[in-house]
Amino acid sequence: MKRRSVAAAVLAGASALALTGCGLQPAASFVPAAGPGTIERIDDLPEGAHITVTSKNFTEQLVLGKIAVLAAKAAGFDVTDETNVPGSVAVRQLMTGHQADMTYEYTGTAWLTYMGHEAGIPDKQEQYEAVRKEDAGNGLTWLPPAPMNNTYAFAVREEAVEELGGITKLSQIADLPADQRTFCVESEFNSRADGFKPMLKKYDLQVGGSGESAIPAGNVDILDTGTVYTATDRGKCNFGEVFTTDGRIKSLGLQVLEDDRGFFPAYNVAPVLSTETLEEYPQLEDVYDQISPKLTDAVLQELNRQVDVEGREPADVAFDWMTKEGFISKG
Repeated sequence: MKRRSVAAAVLAGASALALTGCGLQPAASFVPAAGPGTIERIDDLPEGAHITVTSKNFTEQLVLGKIAVLAAKAAGFDVTDETNVPGSVAVRQLMTGHQADMTYEYTGTAWLTYMGHEAGIPDKQEQYEAVRKEDAGNGLTWLPPAPMNNTYAFAVREEAVEELGGITKLSQIADLPADQRTFCVESEFNSRADGFKPMLKKYDLQVGGSGESAIPAGNVDILDTGTVYTATDRGKCNFGEVFTTDGRIKSLGLQVLEDDRGFFPAYNVAPVLSTETLEEYPQLEDVYDQISPKLTDAVLQELNRQVDVEGREPADVAFDWMTKEGFISKG
């Protein structure tokens, strides 16, 4: 009871913040009834076995949170759905305070934001192992990550690829004439220590200057986050800063360029569970390990698109994908 009351207090404050500060509404905890599929009901699960699932309050996290809830329900757990918590810090507090049992978290976010390291690790496996090892001391267990890597990237509109010499990699921007090296970026990324200018340096480019590495200052547009995608699609710039699993990449017909020199940190998503809970219910590892390999960049782009472009509910999007993949059945 103490654990549940503390969690309620944290979430009450978070919900108030969402309503007063951001104009957001708390998510409904409803999900469609789910039966077993490849995720089978655990035979020896004690009656009343319970877990609490949490997530942040942006589209991708809402979809992942509902996937986690549906999976646990199909396995036979009584699930408290505490998804849609405003902000990473509030979710982190629920997990480290052991008021929630499970969340999907990003390796880069944990490493840079929670653990306070100055630089991320571009190698996905190395980043995961570093986070897993450090968070073990906080009573949290990171299961193997999904292929999806929601990190920064640059994208080009598909119809411009051939005009730009069939470009597929960031390193090929340096081969283009200076007047074609045009960029749309958000203000935060433009000023980050691990952002735009350091990325250009990694790829032997520089805003201003002269010679083969030059990018005229007028070639860089600083825009609001949401505007970057539409500006890139409309040809305001050739290269727009994006997040690799954003649904607008697919809906607008953008093509992500390969970070072939490995500048951007890895932000692979992984199931994170309370170590105490996992020791009590070790079957949860198999439940979530089934799902992770299917969570690719392309899959999340599509699921995010259905929410952001089509206006569907995250719970319905998650349910349809889970049943299509055979993880669960209609209850």
